[in-house]
Amino acid sequence: MSLLRNGKRFCQMETDLRLESSLWVDNKRYRAVLTGWHFNWTELDKKNRDKKTTSVPVAEVVGVEEGRVEILPQKSVEDTDKDFTVFYVKRSSSGSSHGLLWRLGRTQFSCLSRVLRDQWTKHLRTALKTHSPLRPHRLLVFINPFGGKKKGREIYHSLVAPLFELAGISSHVIVTERANHARDHLLKKDLTGFDGVVCVGGDGMFSEILHGLIGRTQQEAGLSENDPAVTLQPCPLHIGIIPAGSTDCVCFATVGVIDPVTSALHIIIGDSQPLDVSSVHQASALVRYSVSLLGYGFYGDVLAESEKHRWMGPLRYDYSGTVVYLSNRSYAGIVQYLPADPVLSSPRDTTRCLSGCSVCSRSTERLFPHSSDSGSLYSSHYSQGNNDPEGEWVSVEGRFRCVSLTCMSSSCPRSPLGLSPSAHLADGTGDLILVWDTHPLGFLKFLYRHTSSQDQFDLPFVEVHRVKAVRFSLPSGKEEDSFEEIGGQNDGIVDEESGYIENVSRNGSQQHLAERSTGREVTNGQKTAHPFLCGLCCSKAPAVSVWNCDGELLPFTEVLCRVHGQLVRLYARGIEDGAAVQNYSDQDDKHERTSHMNSLT
Repeated sequence: MSLLRNGKRFCQMETDLRLESSLWVDNKRYRAVLTGWHFNWTELDKKNRDKKTTSVPVAEVVGVEEGRVEILPQKSVEDTDKDFTVFYVKRSSSGSSHGLLWRLGRTQFSCLSRVLRDQWTKHLRTALKTHSPLRPHRLLVFINPFGGKKKGREIYHSLVAPLFELAGISSHVIVTERANHARDHLLKKDLTGFDGVVCVGGDGMFSEILHGLIGRTQQEAGLSENDPAVTLQPCPLHIGIIPAGSTDCVCFATVGVIDPVTSALHIIIGDSQPLDVSSVHQASALVRYSVSLLGYGFYGDVLAESEKHRWMGPLRYDYSGTVVYLSNRSYAGIVQYLPADPVLSSPRDTTRCLSGCSVCSRSTERLFPHSSDSGSLYSSHYSQGNNDPEGEWVSVEGRFRCVSLTCMSSSCPRSPLGLSPSAHLADGTGDLILVWDTHPLGFLKFLYRHTSSQDQFDLPFVEVHRVKAVRFSLPSGKEEDSFEEIGGQNDGIVDEESGYIENVSRNGSQQHLAERSTGREVTNGQKTAHPFLCGLCCSKAPAVSVWNCDGELLPFTEVLCRVHGQLVRLYARGIEDGAAVQNYSDQDDKHERTSHMNSLT
């Protein structure tokens, strides 16, 4: 159907679904109106003109029940002939500038007759089916009973399952018993009839679901994941995240809050947020997929160190970060990247990827030029590779404190703006962050700025580039040491090559692959030593680091990373801006009042 025809159909449906009558809420009379798009009720007994109107989009109605019903904290039903209860999404502030909490709103209505009650419940349920086509009906749920505070089961059964039941969603629940249990199930078992997959856990559990669904989709499409140049097929099943882990970065960056009820409500109403995914290859073989952090140097060392102190719990990350910082390490490397089109967006443009992001919307049209609607995105082979010319690779060589690639802001409660505040969820690019070797206090300033609103890129030894692909390798003549070296020598002193020369890095940033044969490279003679010694951690520094890939160690150095635009879809809508939502609500109420006045005249 064309957009015009759809518009006509919905206009006619709005007329067909219109229902209006007086209803009572807490012994107060209201004028209730249901159109195809909104359900609102206005208090009638007030003598002043400023009458309160509550307006709920039909798409955000969770469920309709006969009688006087309560769901949370526990279900109770008072079966009365003339009453019905409407459950809907109700927003509230999260107490920070990041995202909004969603709560289950509930209003009990009383009618003059049972016939009128039945009319309302019938029309409301019909409106739900008509205007919420992406709502899931059957979900496959994986619960990690060991993640975080080991409350995955309790969170699901006490907070999430009652909401799914209210919304008429059937769930097949699997409690995982080992690592990669969920991934293996998704790769091998029959998934027919499921609308989506839900993980109850943290980022590790999400990664299992991610790998299982992407792998299954490529298998069925006959594509080789080991081919770095292959254009991967987007996954048809949505992924829902119920946060219950020690780290919930993906949930925080796509919803804005870490709250099981909020995430469950996004799943119920069928929100759909596309997400870019980066593939990581080594020696022509797929190693992993990444959506948040792929980090070499500092972030890799911190994860490797923390693995030796798992008995400390979450405190191991703070401890390991301190140890690695005091070790003052930097690593030699060659970073090659394929720049994205700077006209589309920039990592320094100070914009944030929020719900309804225009950059991501335009990217959908660019990545799927032959798709007229979201439903057809998966009906034909993904065509990004044919519509997005590669461009020219750029090469940088030197010593780095850390090299990071992220496909999202990677924000979290401790770093509200994240690794790259202006990164986008679904624009087909990633942000490459290069932190050159510098004095320890300079690096500490860079780390500290992640916890504040200061610009962490506004430092002379930091570069950020929006890219489509990245290669990392060791300089010629450097032998890659084994992973055991990192594990056995977790403390060290940086030698004479620890200095940072700004003009070297800036010149290196403009060096193209074609110029590599000219021999332009950073030599030891161009470096200046800035040794930093600590009596607690003095030993030989490792020659190479490891990669931290979304919290998993990759024990090698040379990798090829490529960003695949909108490869998966989450049950989310991006971070909602509180002011924008309030303005929308005000405009909505004004529209409803205007419509009512027009109907009276």
